[in-house]
Amino acid sequence: MGSGGNLPVGPGIWGFIAFFVLAISLWLLVRNMNSRLRRMAYRDRDEAAARAGADGADSADSADSDAARNAEGDPAQDAVEIPGPDPSRDAPVDPDDRPAPRAD
Repeated sequence: MGSGGNLPVGPGIWGFIAFFVLAISLWLLVRNMNSRLRRMAYRDRDEAAARAGADGADSADSADSDAARNAEGDPAQDAVEIPGPDPSRDAPVDPDDRPAPRAD
């Protein structure tokens, strides 16, 4: 059996090409992700500004109409409406209604 001696062994040109393709793919993916996240942040900011503008316009319109009604002497507008409890959310939790533990 002959020994190979100190022959250089490495990935060669195909290893370099594979690594280069992976690096370029990663760079393109990160670039695409950043652009999508930036676009989403701009959309959220614009939607929040639109909602704030719409809420401000609605509250200004309702304040004007409320002032007009109160000037007419509508007693129903003086009453504050308090919402009742939501049974689906505010139901008390009964400790006996918990499921039994599984015996594995």
